[in-house]
Amino acid sequence: MTESGIKVAKFGGSSLADAGQFRKVKAIVEKDPQRRYIIPSAPGRRNREDEKVTDLLYQCYAETVSGGDYRSTLDKIRQRYQEIIDELGLALSLESQFEKIEQAFLEKAGEEYAASRGEYLNGILLADYLGYDFIDPACAVRFDRDGIFEDERTNFFLQECLGKTEHAVIPGFYGADDAGNIHTFSRGGSDVTGAIVARAVQADLYENWTDVPGFLLTDPGIVKDPKKIDVMTFGELRELSYRGATVLHEEAVYPVRREGISIHIRNTNHPEETGTLICSQIRPEDMVPVTGIAGKKNFTAISIAKNRMNAQIGFCKKLLEAFEENQISCEHLPSGIDTISVILSQQEFHSKEQQIMESLHRLLRPDKIEVDDDMALVTVVGKGMRSVCGIASRFFTALGDAGVNIKMIDMGSNEVNCTIGVSNRDFETAIRALYEALAQ
Repeated sequence: MTESGIKVAKFGGSSLADAGQFRKVKAIVEKDPQRRYIIPSAPGRRNREDEKVTDLLYQCYAETVSGGDYRSTLDKIRQRYQEIIDELGLALSLESQFEKIEQAFLEKAGEEYAASRGEYLNGILLADYLGYDFIDPACAVRFDRDGIFEDERTNFFLQECLGKTEHAVIPGFYGADDAGNIHTFSRGGSDVTGAIVARAVQADLYENWTDVPGFLLTDPGIVKDPKKIDVMTFGELRELSYRGATVLHEEAVYPVRREGISIHIRNTNHPEETGTLICSQIRPEDMVPVTGIAGKKNFTAISIAKNRMNAQIGFCKKLLEAFEENQISCEHLPSGIDTISVILSQQEFHSKEQQIMESLHRLLRPDKIEVDDDMALVTVVGKGMRSVCGIASRFFTALGDAGVNIKMIDMGSNEVNCTIGVSNRDFETAIRALYEALAQ
């Protein structure tokens, strides 16, 4: 990387939870002059008993709208920022911003506006501490009036805005429509802001600083001290993020992937560690069989049986139409000669169960429909799996030895992932068994 290169660095809520964390962030930023554009989240928890500022803002707004006593919650938020300002010895005052926020709450500006103020205030604070320009994303990150993100317009406005400054802090998580109404990405959306800023400035690297050493092979809440993955592809990251891995917001992949900008996940508390590099292609010598094991609970399997299903042209089209007309997305479609199963969110299914069943009977005229709730999906991801002989044997032997009954198997068409369906009660057991068998 050349001296003129650009790095965009996003810091998560735990990285900016208090004054001590702010000092770590400043040391990281100042160590590398290429870190020119910084994206902060709202302050996170300082300890297990603590509250995230974003959660306090949601609470404060709900209290305001309901006519409750919101002032104590607002004062708690105000004090949180003031403690950071005082400990850092800054001459900054956020009082005028808090007055505007209170007035906007009283005028019912909306939950998205309320949620965005944590990043907004933290951005002002961090910009003052670093001596960087502050750029409000409401001026550049564009949504339409329905809250749909407009990526090309955003890229245009960000390029115009950031082209005028060498160093800037741009709060994550939110933007605005043309009327000035605030809209947010889903929780964790500061990752997305970092990615779209990296695209706009054509960064050499997008750094995502958090409180973990990198991308872990599986959930540390299920497996103690799982291995870290040193390097992985965007495709593997996409699969794992969608399947439940939470280190990086899944929508943060697209803006940088198409521009060929790599993502580097780093640990704010241990900046000397190498973290995990995510890129388009990796060298064969860096490839490992398995890069991640992830999953989610609470799916429903709808099994449809009909004689000579395979001979009925358009059967699958009608099946998908039944879910399309009820605005329900499907996860998997494992099939046989006369049977096909649809795996979908249990919550979504039960919210429209009667309508879905009516559509299936009307469109398909099935011989039988069976519904199986409380299914968990566990996915093993790794581009290197296809080149390792016997890995499937290890996969299923491990589950059998652990007493896990497999309800569904779906091998991805790109041979990057294999997904199994198990009972919710076997979810953690399955992940631990697969880790022990495949992480060696």
